[in-house]
Amino acid sequence: MRKIKNLYFTERFFYSLLAIVVLFIMAFIFPVLFIPVQIILALFILVTLADIFLLFNRKSGIKISRNYPEKLSNGDGNDCQITLLSHYPHRLDVKVLEELPVQFQYRDFCGNIRLWPQKPTVLSFQLRPTERGEYHFGHCNVLAKYLGFVQRRFILRSPLMLPCYPSFIQLKKYSLLATTNRLDEAGVKKIRRIGNTLEFERIREYNRGDDFRFINWKATAKIKKIMVNQYEDEKSQPIYAIIDLGRAMRMPFKGLTLLDYAINAALVLSNVAIIKQDRAGLLTFSKTIGQHIQPSRRSHQMRLISESLYHIKTKFTESEFGRLYTCAQHHINQRALLFLYTNFETMDALYRQLPYLKLLNKSHIVVVVIFKNTELGRLANTRAHKTREIYNQIIAERLVYDKQLIAQKLNASGLQTILTEPENLTVNSINKYLELKARGMI
Repeated sequence: MRKIKNLYFTERFFYSLLAIVVLFIMAFIFPVLFIPVQIILALFILVTLADIFLLFNRKSGIKISRNYPEKLSNGDGNDCQITLLSHYPHRLDVKVLEELPVQFQYRDFCGNIRLWPQKPTVLSFQLRPTERGEYHFGHCNVLAKYLGFVQRRFILRSPLMLPCYPSFIQLKKYSLLATTNRLDEAGVKKIRRIGNTLEFERIREYNRGDDFRFINWKATAKIKKIMVNQYEDEKSQPIYAIIDLGRAMRMPFKGLTLLDYAINAALVLSNVAIIKQDRAGLLTFSKTIGQHIQPSRRSHQMRLISESLYHIKTKFTESEFGRLYTCAQHHINQRALLFLYTNFETMDALYRQLPYLKLLNKSHIVVVVIFKNTELGRLANTRAHKTREIYNQIIAERLVYDKQLIAQKLNASGLQTILTEPENLTVNSINKYLELKARGMI
């Protein structure tokens, strides 16, 4: 399109102009068409000038405003809105062109809406980031047209930077469910408690998900509401989320790396642990020890963990579990529950680190979290038709089998193990934590 300042000629303008040129050519062959073509050209010029006048007779024709969140949640759909208010006395058809951050790789993001006079119109959309860090938005461009021959461009010259943090949307979701004892709605299993070592705390009103065996029938009959006895779990147990930053955690699944899945799960698990009156801590490592946050349940602990997880990145080297064991011996003095988010693709990789995991398990309860390769599982279950596909399927089946052997070897070594799909990591981590807590192991 040809551009003069904020004026754009549309495709309709050029197609109409081309049609008039064709008519002029035909008028040389059929002279009787010459006068009608001249009239059509005059009308075309008048309509174009009228269109320009109607669009440019106001200095501020459209007000543009963004309604974006203060920060983005990694791996989740973040609701974003662009609000447009037209000061024109007539309706307009507009195209919104938002300059999105380069991380999204959107080259043609646009929205077509119709504006009515003095009536705010909202363009809503979702953005799903897959990387932590800073997301820089450019200008917001709006192309408005009335009769359709020209467009006027309005620009919101307001560059914007939004930080992308680990999934705080999941954090809020599981926090609410944990507070109201409704974690089962998110897929968390109800764990049967073993033994009766809990101490009575108080009588309260029944909430959905409470155990019917704890109903206090005398209190229920007295106040005519279902009341239950609430018992205290053993509190203030240290719960560590230990995240491997080695190269094995760079593997991508559905846009997110294994590290990002581990970060989101660790954040939610830490929050659930604090709600359950335990103390949550964080430790990251690769060839060296990275972030180390002592377990606590203070009010600002979750903010401290979230800020620490915001900056961490994977390394291109193999992690040294010996350094992890040495750090645990020196800095984790109390028996703790350690959720170790890592990944082993081969038995050789496991055997190199298994001695350190066994030593660590002597002093603490270690839960080793490893990931299923869902793409390999899909390939192994696909029917093969060609020789090359048969070879690929055999290799995929062998790798899937090796992953199961790794989980069995960890279990046989006395280590708690979670073998999970990346998208189910958060739920499975919470399930394991509640299971160990119900069994009285922490």
